[in-house]
Amino acid sequence: MADALSAIPAFVLRNLADKLYEKRKNAAIEVENVVKQLTAVGDHDKINAVINLLTHEFTYSSQSNHRKGGLIGLAAVTVGLTTEASQHLEQIVQPVIKSFSDQDSRVRYYACEALYNIAKVVRGEFIVFFNQIFDALCKLSADADPNVQSAAHLLDRLVKDIVTESDQFSIEEFIPLLRERMNVLNPYVRQFLVGWITVLDSVPDIDMLGFLPDFLDGLFNMLSDSSHEIRQQADSALSEFLQEIKNSPSVDYGRMAEILVQRAASPDEFTRLTAITWINEFVKLGGDQLVPYYADILGAILPCIADKEEKIRVVACETNEELRSMEADPAEGFDVGAILSIARSQLFSEWEATRIEALHWMSALLNRHREEVLNFLNDVFETLLKALSDPSDEVVLLVLEVHAGIARDSMHFRHLVVFLVHNFRIDNSLLEKRGALIIRRLCILLDAERVYRELSTILEGESDLEFASTMVQALNLILLTSSELSGLRDLLRKSLANAAGTDLFLALYASWCHSPMAIISLCLLSQAYQHVSSVIQSLAEEDVSVKFLVQLDKLVNLMETPIFAYLRLQLLEPGRHVSLLKALYSLLMLLPQQSAAFKILRTRLKTVPPYSFGGEKIKRSSSGNPFSQKYYITSEDRVSEDGDMDEDAHNMHSGVNFSSRLQQFKQMQDQHRMHIKSQAQARYSSMMSSKDVQRLEESEQSSTSSEINRPSRPARRGPGQRQL
Repeated sequence: MADALSAIPAFVLRNLADKLYEKRKNAAIEVENVVKQLTAVGDHDKINAVINLLTHEFTYSSQSNHRKGGLIGLAAVTVGLTTEASQHLEQIVQPVIKSFSDQDSRVRYYACEALYNIAKVVRGEFIVFFNQIFDALCKLSADADPNVQSAAHLLDRLVKDIVTESDQFSIEEFIPLLRERMNVLNPYVRQFLVGWITVLDSVPDIDMLGFLPDFLDGLFNMLSDSSHEIRQQADSALSEFLQEIKNSPSVDYGRMAEILVQRAASPDEFTRLTAITWINEFVKLGGDQLVPYYADILGAILPCIADKEEKIRVVACETNEELRSMEADPAEGFDVGAILSIARSQLFSEWEATRIEALHWMSALLNRHREEVLNFLNDVFETLLKALSDPSDEVVLLVLEVHAGIARDSMHFRHLVVFLVHNFRIDNSLLEKRGALIIRRLCILLDAERVYRELSTILEGESDLEFASTMVQALNLILLTSSELSGLRDLLRKSLANAAGTDLFLALYASWCHSPMAIISLCLLSQAYQHVSSVIQSLAEEDVSVKFLVQLDKLVNLMETPIFAYLRLQLLEPGRHVSLLKALYSLLMLLPQQSAAFKILRTRLKTVPPYSFGGEKIKRSSSGNPFSQKYYITSEDRVSEDGDMDEDAHNMHSGVNFSSRLQQFKQMQDQHRMHIKSQAQARYSSMMSSKDVQRLEESEQSSTSSEINRPSRPARRGPGQRQL
């Protein structure tokens, strides 16, 4: 201290702490001259003493004017040292940096000014303090005093110039600080940071691209800033980096892909668009590096396919197609289970387009990696079944395609049909609204006969008789009306003359017994007219319910369609189809006379000619009963049709024991009648038990009330006692 006082006159020190700037400035010039003299003679001990004096007595003083004087004095010392400043730089710079956080804004301003002057002198030697200076400038860029901000900006420009021309700058040491500061939300700080990223990226010797994953998330975060200028600067920086990525042979796609996936779900529209654009380029450029990240990328793409912004939808769709077209192998890190899990989760999306693309992915995985997908079947099967209730028909059709892809082998086929029936059982609305669509589509994808045989086998042993009846009725209506099942209908029409048709008839018969109308329809379709007459005659009173009549109404209307054209044409030869006439008249007798179906069927039967067009003559009996007629036909026509043969001949001809089948039908209907009766009794018992409880409560209340209101009786007198 004494050395410093002897070197610097007392009046200079007084002026250095003066409140007037001019006096402090003049005093600083005196200090500069003193230091120059000391430097010339190489007296660095006294120079150290001067620096310590300025630091401790001035910059660390409680008086603001002293602190201002100390800062300008330290800058003067640096100027006086010139080329010798480097060996004293640590002592000079640290007090100045500390002054950046001074409570007095004027002190902070002079600190900027002092460091500016110091930096101009030492230039490249200054780099060793870069992180500390950067951190201080980052805070000063958001200073409340505009004069301090202005001074900081001037210093910032000088530091950028020094860094860009220096070969001593360490990007590795700087990146952790930059990564930490990227989370700051202050708009001034954000501008400061983007400015530095842009400047450093422009320096050829600094590899900012290699460290992009460290601050990429921060740049994307700025895209949603309220300031248009900041958004624009961040976008410009990102565009420049993306262009560099396209031209670079070596890029760390993986770490950046993780960031982009998160940003693709941003609530900010511009951020989502930028993220999905980057992902699109990464998918095209990344190659094998991105294979382990395919699942995460898919999870980001699928929601964007249904984005409200058209630009995002277009880029997302393009990226999705590009990703799906890539041939990746599980041995290379392609995680089938992870991709399948993402696709499954997106089936719950509220957006139809997303659900559709998720199903396309499932189909693609099945086609390319079937064995791997089947390993995860338990994870996705239930979700796929639930998706059959999706409000979108297109989604349901795609779900069925996936199911069909799974069910190509017999084990999974059986599994599918069993679970499908189970879903129909527990969800009546699914059968009602989507049953026809589901069954018809499966018949196209998996062979109609195979589907119907499996369904029939399952329903034959169904314990829920009411559901079995409903399901069989639905299947029967689909069989009679769907164009997809025309081949099945053709096979059934030949069932009495074709072994394959007979086998199918028998396969369906057992389960079709759950519904009288289904059996009647099946027999009419299979031209088993004698048997259908027997079935109709076997119906009991309770079988002809309102539900039965509604189904009969539908059947009558269906008989007027092209599906039953062959049946109507057979009526031209009544002599060969007596059982058909009997069956149709039996149905007519069951219909209410005022119903439209009765009138339709009666009108049709009136058109039956009194003679056959096959050449045979018909003679009616005198009784007037249409079924007591006797027909005389040529012998060659006698065995070709069901209607004219006795039961034994009929059974031998078709290979079907119709007597046994009729007993099977009767037994099943007996089960249904018992089930209906037990249900009715249960409802009656429940209703009566509730009434009994009510009556008991009312009786108890009445008894209690009467006891309260009844007058008390006098006690009986014993012998010899008098009533008082």
